[in-house]
Amino acid sequence: MRIQLVAALMAASIAVPVAAQRQETPEKRLDRIEQQLHAVQRKVFPGGAPQEMTPEVTPGAPVVAPTGVPATAPMADITARIDALETQLRQLTGQSEENGHRLALAEDALKQMRESTASRLAALEQAQTSQQQAAATPAPAAVEPPPAAKPTRRAAASPVKKSAASLGDPEWVSAQDATPAGAGSAEAAYNEGFHLWEQKKYPEAIGKLQAVTRAYPQDRFASWAGNLVGRAYLDDGNPSAAAKALLANYEANPKGERAADSLFFLGQALVALKKPGDACKAYDELKDVYGAGMRDWLKQRLPAARSEAKC
Repeated sequence: MRIQLVAALMAASIAVPVAAQRQETPEKRLDRIEQQLHAVQRKVFPGGAPQEMTPEVTPGAPVVAPTGVPATAPMADITARIDALETQLRQLTGQSEENGHRLALAEDALKQMRESTASRLAALEQAQTSQQQAAATPAPAAVEPPPAAKPTRRAAASPVKKSAASLGDPEWVSAQDATPAGAGSAEAAYNEGFHLWEQKKYPEAIGKLQAVTRAYPQDRFASWAGNLVGRAYLDDGNPSAAAKALLANYEANPKGERAADSLFFLGQALVALKKPGDACKAYDELKDVYGAGMRDWLKQRLPAARSEAKC
């Protein structure tokens, strides 16, 4: 037992100096803390070195040693410096963590804002595209079938009195020229368009007459309606649309009852468009194709029209 006790005492006496040798000296502790402080400063201020921070305790500041603590003045100064550095290190570490947390929150908010903005822009673009497509798609024109003809043509035409234009214009369909009752309703629909044109309601007349050409393309009054569409455009001050409608009516049915009239008024529209040369071609076509077969109404007016175009 005594031998073991002596051996333990000897080991303890040897271990104390060794442990004391392993303890960190104040100078090494100070160097380590300063290195850690510099590392934290580089992390907090990545853009460059900050202004030199003034330590809370300077090396030359007098330090009052605590009562009952046996320490020399140099050791107390080093201890104070180490404590100040540790305090600054904790503050910088806390500030770095707080800045990192704020940066993470800001990045999350920015990401949410970008996603929200992208969704709103996509919704707006989709709505705008839908509106543009809806505006570009024309609504299908509803072709209303003309109302059924009255039992007798004379009874249907009796409420409408012939105006001066009706008496002097070949577009009017008189009772003697009317289609027999029950032969169809194209004539009645045409006369409705004619009365609208006579009242100078040109857009309404054009719509009614175009409905006749679509609903009754093979009827004799399709030629009448197509010709009067061109005249309505011309009377409404739109010679360009008139020329297209009149040329289409002539080309669609050159043997139609108003094909010759369409050539004549085509020349009138071209004169209004200041194209007298083309107008003369239309008048020449009229003379060559129909010649003596033209109605008297056209024969009487063709010379003056050619003179106006300087043919």
